Amino acid sequence: MATFTLLRTGSWRAQVRRKGVYAAETFHRKTDAQAWAREAELAIDQGLKPPRRGQVAAPKKGQLTIGDLIDLHLTDMREMRKDTARSKMFVLRSLKQDLGHVAVEALSREAIIEYGRKRAAAGAGPATVVIDVSYLNTILTHAAAVHGITVSLEQLKLGRAALLRLGIVGKSKERDRRPTQEELDHITAWLDGNPRQSIPAGRITRFAVASAMRIEEICRIRWTDLDDRKRTVIVRDRKDPRNKEGNHQRVPLLDATGYDAWGLIQEQGKLTGHLDRIFPYTPDSVSTAFRRACRELEIEDLRFHDLRHEAASRLFEAGFAIEQVALVTGHKDWKMLRRYTNLKPEDLHHRAEDLAQQRNATGRGRAFQPEQAVPDMMANIVADDNIRVGRSSKRRSAAEDV
Repeated sequence: MATFTLLRTGSWRAQVRRKGVYAAETFHRKTDAQAWAREAELAIDQGLKPPRRGQVAAPKKGQLTIGDLIDLHLTDMREMRKDTARSKMFVLRSLKQDLGHVAVEALSREAIIEYGRKRAAAGAGPATVVIDVSYLNTILTHAAAVHGITVSLEQLKLGRAALLRLGIVGKSKERDRRPTQEELDHITAWLDGNPRQSIPAGRITRFAVASAMRIEEICRIRWTDLDDRKRTVIVRDRKDPRNKEGNHQRVPLLDATGYDAWGLIQEQGKLTGHLDRIFPYTPDSVSTAFRRACRELEIEDLRFHDLRHEAASRLFEAGFAIEQVALVTGHKDWKMLRRYTNLKPEDLHHRAEDLAQQRNATGRGRAFQPEQAVPDMMANIVADDNIRVGRSSKRRSAAEDV
């Protein structure tokens, strides 16, 4: 990044250190120094010599490509010490592969449409292509705002509108795939009994259903963040659409979903000790093992992330209130938990039977008392209203990836 120093003479000295290259010039006005610094950074990123004062270093027409802008963005993120998420890096690589050769001023509506069609043909869903286009918009906006590169977002806007009309981009469809207990038993038994399986993927699968954590979170929790007395663990940098860094949450380790989260961690301690991470494995390795088990057992359309859905649903079925489930899942907006309350209609019969047994136990044959039920109902309503009020001032600009 460039630095600017006001000299005793009243002039401004601009210094650029980038990719091992150093350049400096002195200007009468700070605006001139800033303009030169942008030109120098751009030249260095393209492998060119930084311009001297007064020399125009703007790239020739057709020289700067989308691939150059992607590299520029990633370089800036590294210099700011901001990690690029694995999913974002995958999208940027895809964009660079298909659009990296396109000159910035040649990016057209047709090129955007062609890219969307190609991604859709490869199996990408409407929500996935939306993310691709949004990241492309981020790259172009970053180049214009940070480096003063002239870009046009109009063609991108028209291309996105065309993809929307063609049905290639759109909102994601909420998955409602829940594994049966029989499927979970078969998967964990296969993983536990596979002699070629070097990681305890079966235990991690059970822990996912017990804790409602994402696979990245499971592989990141540490022994030092475990509270033995309160039976909680700190999940650091938990996923948040607004700000992931520093979003640390203390999560209870419950025994309420058919699996005991605390007990599974104690089992893990006997295997790996208590040195660093509780589950010292890579998310990719666990996901690969899970997919292999489903393939071998011919279990269709089941992903590891569906276990988080299953865990949240089981917590609701166990009778936890929405704000209590949010403490486990990490959701800050209770509306995002609605999708997990997809209880089966036939389950209400079992709930009615339980209520009947409770009434019989306290007073055989006693009729339903509205005056007792209303306070309970109001308590739930007040709790939900409190959550709404607490979040009304922080309405989300994008839906949380659950």
